[in-house]
Formats: sequence, C-alpha cells, structure tokens
Amino acid sequence: MFKKITLFLVVCTLVSSCQEKQKLEEISPTRILISKANIVDVRTGEVKTGQNIFIDSGRIKQINTTEIEDISKYKTVINAEGKYIIPGMTEMHAHIPQPPTSKERLEDVLFLYLANGVTTIRGMLGHPDHLVLREQVQRGEVLGPRIFTSSPSLNGNSVKTVEEATEKITAYKKEGYDFLKIHPGIQRNVFDQVVKTANEVGIPFAGHVPVDVGIRHALKSKYATIDHVDGFLEGLVPESENVDPTANGFFGYNFTPLADISKIDELVQLSKDNKVWIVPTQSLFERWFSPVDVDSLLAEPEMKYMPKSTLENWKRVKIQSLENSDFKTAQWEQFDAIRKNLIKKLQDNGHGILMGSDAPQLFNVPGFSIQHEMQGMVAAGMKPLEILQSATINPATFFDMESTFGEIKEGVDADLVLLSKNPMDALKNYTDISGVMVRGTWLSKTDIEERLKEIAENAAKN
Repeated sequence: MFKKITLFLVVCTLVSSCQEKQKLEEISPTRILISKANIVDVRTGEVKTGQNIFIDSGRIKQINTTEIEDISKYKTVINAEGKYIIPGMTEMHAHIPQPPTSKERLEDVLFLYLANGVTTIRGMLGHPDHLVLREQVQRGEVLGPRIFTSSPSLNGNSVKTVEEATEKITAYKKEGYDFLKIHPGIQRNVFDQVVKTANEVGIPFAGHVPVDVGIRHALKSKYATIDHVDGFLEGLVPESENVDPTANGFFGYNFTPLADISKIDELVQLSKDNKVWIVPTQSLFERWFSPVDVDSLLAEPEMKYMPKSTLENWKRVKIQSLENSDFKTAQWEQFDAIRKNLIKKLQDNGHGILMGSDAPQLFNVPGFSIQHEMQGMVAAGMKPLEILQSATINPATFFDMESTFGEIKEGVDADLVLLSKNPMDALKNYTDISGVMVRGTWLSKTDIEERLKEIAENAAKN
C-alpha cells in the first residue's frame, strides 16, 4: 500500500511539473535571452563577465553563467559578447510636451529619451494629460520611458494665498500627481502652507527655491529635490552685503562677486541633515546661460530632431538672456566655478545627486542632453561611478523602487542599455549604444536609427 501511495505522489508531481512547464510555454511566448554580457554593477563599478540574462514578461527572471543548452525556445536572442550592460537611465528633470502638442510629436519626444537609454523620466511641469499618459505607458499602450509627473506649476501667480495653497495641494494629491512642482514667486507664508498641507496629505514637493523663501528655509522645509542648485549661490552672500534678494539675476549670477564660498559647507550639511537630493541640470548653465556660440550649438547633430520653430526660439531666448543680464564671460566663469564646487561638495558630503538636464529646454534635446550633463558632472569632479549612480540606483532609492528598477538584478523590470564599450573606462563610451530595452521591449541599434530618421523628418516639416 505504501509503495502505491508513493508511486501515486511521484506521478502527481511529474504531471504537475509538466503542467507548469506547459503553462510557462503558453504564457511566455516572448522570452528573451541576452547572452554572454558584461554587466556593470552600479553599486561597486565592478564588471561581471559572461553573464546570461533571462527575461520574461518584462522582468529579469534569472542571471547566470551556465551554458545555454537550447536557445531555440527563446523568441529573441541578443548576443552581447564583448558588450556592456548598464541599467536604464533616469532623467530626473524632464519636460513632457503638453497640449496643443500633437500625439505624433509627443511620441517622438518619448522615443528620443528611449533612444539614449533613458527608461524613466520625472516630468517637471505636470498637466492632466500626463496622468493619462503615465498609465498608457505603464500598460504598454504607448512606447515610452516610465513616467513620474509633477503637478501643474505652483508659483507666485498660481498660488497667492494660504487658502489657495491648501485647496490646490489637496486637489493635486487627489488627482494622482506624484509630487508638487515649486516655481519662483511664492511668498513665504504661502510656501509654508504648501509645505504644511503637502505633509498632511502625503505628497512630496520639489523644484525651485522662491526668493522670499531662501535656501536655508527651503532645506529645513525638506524638499524632495532642489533642482538647478537653485538658491545656493544666493545663500553664499553675507548678510552684511545687504543686497536686494530680487536682484539675484539668473540663478544668482548677479551676486557672483559677493559669494563667500566658505559658507558652502554649511549649506551642504543642511542638505544632508534634511535629506534633500540635488538635481544640478549643469548642462543648462553650460549651454543656455553661457558664452558658447549659438551657431555652434545649432550645428550639433541632435538638433535635427527638434522642430525648426523650437530652434529659432532657443536662439532668440539665448541671445536675449545674455543681452539683458549684462553678461560678462569672466563673471560667468566665476559663477560656473562656484556651481561646480557646490556640485562636488553636495556629492561628497550632502545627501546625494540625481541626474537631470532639463530637457527639452534651450539646446538640451531630450535624451541626448544627459550626455552633456554627464560631461558637466565630470568637469565638476564627480567620478564615473558616481555619475552612473546618479542616473540609476540613486533615482530608484529616491522613489523607493529599488525592487523595480535601477540595477541589473533578478526580479526587476528589464530596463537596460547595451553599450559597445565600458562606461567605467570613459563616460563618453555611453554614446555608443548598441540597443535599449524598456520593460522587456527590445530596441536594436537598427530600430533606433530608423525611428530617429523618422523623427528628424517629422521635425523638418515643423
């Protein structure tokens, strides 16, 4: 009798195993194998060679170095021998087109991010349509990077009273925005109500530092992120200078000669104590508000992906910005040096840096702009691994989604970038992309080039 029971159990186990295997075959028609890859560990910078990555249902199921017995069961096999894989990058200061932008242009912009390995974006000027788009992308109905979206702008014109602050913050939380976007102009008492209500309803806030608020009060108010290193330079001006705070110019440029850099450490410590992340957008300052020639920027290859009307507007705004600010190259160089000093110290001793380039803003083409941002970080003294972390594991930590993205590991979404060369040797190697995967959808180099050609043609028509 015992033998019969044992035999019965064995048969049941085999049947169950076969059923599970058959079920796996039925529900997994799009299994993907990436073979013999060199995986860059973004926590340590170490490279793990000869790794096989098994992907199914948009997620990384397994990583190992075993010999593959039967590759025929994989619909897609990507030979990554000699190539390097990093996690998909996150653009923490992106802008998503709003109405009346056409659906075609919106999808072009989303692909520009993907073409450059950006698989997650944080939209910094929200619109109700972005809430819908966020879900469409998540469901796979629209091809694009994972989206986090801010509320519409909170500024001196859109929120003027404490009552209005309470009403809008409560509504934005209810509507489903991921965080609040703070812009200039908010008065301090109204700002404090924004913070109070945001804390009560449970929604983070991020962005600019209004002049009436000031960097120290902003840091103590516990922004999720302060973008552009906004307010920091103004915070270096000694009180004895008795300046008019509204005369600060472009992100404090006018106060550059008055800045006391010995005050940097105090501000960095405040950012650490209050756990405020910093999104530098350094490329914005090196391309828009800088002595770089307009025509040389317009001649860059990626400009062909932007509509002619946009390029003409960028040129006009850059020229006017420099003319209206009494721009001096020597003062800009001092301004730039202070910014780099701040970025380096905020990386070394602050709470942390998140990559963001502010695209599409002046001469920052979506996706391509993170390449410029990386070089700005290099110039500020950040190490390649630190820069890579600012766009991968740091954003995942920021969003408390380390089990979803930010690393190449089992269980996370299959967001990754395949590179021809090791980015740890030189960050410029990031420009040589062999393919991008976003939640299991593979975009080969050929796919990317063909789609970029279409985008250039679309842009030329506008």
